[in-house]
Amino acid sequence: MAEDRGASEAPVIGSEAPAGAAKRRRRRRRPTKPATPKAEASKTEGASGAQTDAAPSRSRGSRRRRRPGRSASAAKRAAKRKDPKTAAPGSKRKRKRKPVSAQPGAGPTKREVSAGGVVYRREDDGIEVVLASRRTRRGDLAWGLAKGGIEDGESMEDAAVREVREETGIRAEIETSLGETRYFYVWEDVRIRKTVHFFLMRSVGGDPDDRDDEMEEVRWFPLERALKRAAYRGERDVLQRAAELLR
Repeated sequence: MAEDRGASEAPVIGSEAPAGAAKRRRRRRRPTKPATPKAEASKTEGASGAQTDAAPSRSRGSRRRRRPGRSASAAKRAAKRKDPKTAAPGSKRKRKRKPVSAQPGAGPTKREVSAGGVVYRREDDGIEVVLASRRTRRGDLAWGLAKGGIEDGESMEDAAVREVREETGIRAEIETSLGETRYFYVWEDVRIRKTVHFFLMRSVGGDPDDRDDEMEEVRWFPLERALKRAAYRGERDVLQRAAELLR
């Protein structure tokens, strides 16, 4: 009887013990393995790398923003041009100028030589010089000195006396040279490079009404006023030379 009871109760005891043991095993966690020195080093490098990459984004202006649509090569060339280290000392970018023949409205070039004069007279109020006016291509009235081209076989002095008489009606005699002026203009798609030789001339007679139709008006001006009324800078310089000799 004792053997039968022990045999019947043994399975009950045996079936309760494994259930509790299994429940305890599910609650247990595996212990973590200690980190190796190699793993610690890799974590440190990763953290420092992340800090290094993030640092420039926090500093304002550390990186140059690329403009939209610009390639990397274009941005690099622009940075190289702006970098003072790459540029040669004292060098400046020079713009390429088009040759004269490539400029709009430019054509063949022609040279002209003319002669004219500053005609003066002494009055009680002071010194007066004669100026003649003509219309420009824009229709403006421009006051200036009498001058014109030199004919074949004619000297500069003879040409200056003749042009003064034809354009102003004044007869004058040459006293001294006032030098020359140089300028250019375009006439019918031809570039004219002109040199004008001027002379200081004293009036000896004549009548402004006895002139050709090239000039619109001829008038005597006080010397100081004539310096301001002359339309062209080169002729104002000539008048200034005359004023220095006459004062």
